[in-house]
This record gives sequence, structure tokens and C-alpha cells, in this order.
Amino acid sequence: MKGNRLINFALAAVTLLWGIPHAFRPAAAQAASLEAPHWGEGGVPQFQIDPDWPKIPSKWKVGFGSAVVGDNKGNVWILSRPRRLPKEDQASAAPPVMEFDQAGNFIQGWGGQSGAGYQWPSNEHGLFVDDNGFVWIEGNADGKSNNPADLPNDNQILKFTNDGKFVMAIGQSGQTGSNSTHILKGATDIFVNTKNNEVYVSDGYGNSRIIVFNANTGEFIRMWGAYGHTPLDMDRRPARAALKQDPWTAVSEVLQQFGSPMHDVKVSNDQLLYAADRGNKRVQVFTPDGKFLTEQFVGPDLADLQVRGLAFSPDPGQRFLYVGGTPDAWILNRRTLEILGTVKTVPKGGPVGQTGTSNIGHLLGVDTNGNLYTAGELSTVFGKTQGAYKYKLTGYSPTIPCCQAPRNISARAASTGATEATEAP
Repeated sequence: MKGNRLINFALAAVTLLWGIPHAFRPAAAQAASLEAPHWGEGGVPQFQIDPDWPKIPSKWKVGFGSAVVGDNKGNVWILSRPRRLPKEDQASAAPPVMEFDQAGNFIQGWGGQSGAGYQWPSNEHGLFVDDNGFVWIEGNADGKSNNPADLPNDNQILKFTNDGKFVMAIGQSGQTGSNSTHILKGATDIFVNTKNNEVYVSDGYGNSRIIVFNANTGEFIRMWGAYGHTPLDMDRRPARAALKQDPWTAVSEVLQQFGSPMHDVKVSNDQLLYAADRGNKRVQVFTPDGKFLTEQFVGPDLADLQVRGLAFSPDPGQRFLYVGGTPDAWILNRRTLEILGTVKTVPKGGPVGQTGTSNIGHLLGVDTNGNLYTAGELSTVFGKTQGAYKYKLTGYSPTIPCCQAPRNISARAASTGATEATEAP
């Protein structure tokens, strides 16, 4: 009798434990449609390239597209590099900052000249338009590296009004310094979080860190490296262990710091910070104050130029995280970091392979309708320069039942036909 009571008690406990989460199942099921699918479930965004976007005024030629971002009004901005054009085309270079609507119509363009209190970058790299309409840019020229204008080190974040009036500079151009709180070194991108009035910078080629400033004053707030460690520049890191039979010891030592370059940074609506550690082909996730949460490696078996840029889908939950790569962009479940599929970013007729596609997908952007954009240059395909490419959201893949035979994907496969999203198994 006593044994039966124990058995009944155990069964009741199991039933209770099972019932607690299942009691909330209707609400969970209702919310499931608002969540990103998991591996093998289908529902992955599908895209097709829009060859008519953007409509560049015919009088202009556009240099290498460095960055592309969508603003909260629905427009899309391109940052390009006029100095990277052939010399014969530089007289007709488009302004480095240009704004378009989603149909590709030109709205405005400005920039390219230094002014009182700031130096225009020698090599434009990062761009962000914040919720208040301010436009932020930075360059990554560091001495003789990436410096087509042979100017002093860029090493500044520049803040402008929407129509190009200078507001503020963070950092000091022409200066050098390792982990300085006021000098950047080969910085790559910017994200302005208006919820806490902070500017996050991926810094970058020379430094290997995330650095944070006040968005109004430019005052330094904090910085950190991989896993939240104190960041160390390449030449200041301890010597690696001797190669052993198990190579993972040396690998783990390398991974304790961001690789070069740290190439992008984004903050989600639920206040998670995503860092694109291109040097180590991984995405790391932090709280905004630098506490490490998790990571995902993307394309570790592929050639260089993976994890180049980051963008979120624009739905309130930001279900999908897009990760730039070559020749494909990757589609991830933002919360779990599961890799769900890829987007072929090289259009029909485009060159395939490391050499031919290295100029596409430099940094990513999305607009308010969920369309995806990549910055770069692929004029050999369209016969014109345009700085960025639009991949129109056409829908979502059909739901695939669990455990159905997997569909093969390979980021190394040749692009065939129209650009499309390919689903992971």
C-alpha cells in the first residue's frame, strides 16, 4: 500500500510538471506564428533581386558601395566611396551619401568635403540613420591602409542632420592609440540606440572591440572584447601555445579575442547586442553593457569574407537575423541563432566564386517592408554602378514537416538562375 502511494505520488508529480507548461499551450501556440521557425520547419523568407533599384541620376557614377541602411520613414540610404572610382570617372562621382525611396527614386545626396571640426573620411565604411533622423558615418582609413586620399587616419565618427549639416565628431582623426577611449582605429560600423542614447561602434580593423559613446555629447562610456574580455590589439596579445596533437588549445586561445576586422554591430528591439566578428567568422551576442550571452559560427569551412554585416527583419519581434557573407547572405533565427537558409546575393549572370563576388554583400540593410539590401559593387552584371542591391521580399517558404528528407545547401555552389533564398535542411 505504501509503495502504491509512492508510485501515485510520483505519477502525480510528473503529471503536474508536464501540465504546468502545457497549461499555457494556447497562448504559446498563438505566439508561435510571431516567432522565427526552427531548423527544418520551413517559413524562411524568400527574396528576388530588383534590377531597377536604385535609380541613380544619369549624370553620376557611384563608387564602391560601403554601407546601406533603411530608416524609420521607409527610405534607404547608401554610403559609397567616390575615391575608389577610376580617375576618369571621379569628376562625375555621385555624392557619397544618397537617400532613395523603396521604389529606387533618388531623394537627396550630400557629403564628401571636410569642414570645421571634422575630416571627411578618406575611405567611407559605416553608415547609420537613427530614429531621430541624424545620419552617422565613419571611415576605416588607418595610416596607409585603406587610404585612397592619403589623408590622416579617419578615426572619427561623424554625426550630421538629415540634410548633411555637421553636428558632432567623436574621436580624433590623424591620431593613433591602442584601446584609447577617444581614438578609433579602423572602425567599421555604427548603431545608435535611442532607448538609452548610446552609440555602439565596431572598432574594427586596428582595434578589436565594441566601444560605446553618449549619442549627444560623444563622451566615452565603456568598451569590451570577445566574451566580454578586456580587448587586446593583435600586437599586444600573448604568444599562442605551441601546436599540439589536439589543435583546439591554440584555436581556443585565438577565439578569446575578436579577430580583425570586427565588422558590424547591431542592437535588437529587445536590447540584445549582436557583434559581427568577421575575423573569426562568428556572431557574438551581448547585453548592451557587455555581458556575453551566446555565439554562432557562420561558414567556418568557407573562404574568407563571412559574417561581414548584420541586419534584422523589421517585424516587431525581429524574428530573423541576416548575416552577410560571400557569395551568400545567411538567414538565422535571431533568438536561437539557428541557421535556416541562405540568400543568393549574386544575380543571374554574375560571376561566382571568391574573386568574382568579393565586392558584393559588404554590409547589409533592410527597409520597413522587409526587403533586404547589400552594399557592394557588381557593375559587370548590370553594366552600371549603383552602390547597393535590393532583394525584394516575395514571401516565405512552405512549411516543411519535421524530419522530411533534408534539402542540401552549399554556400560554395554556383548561382543558378534568379536570386532566391535556399532553405537549410
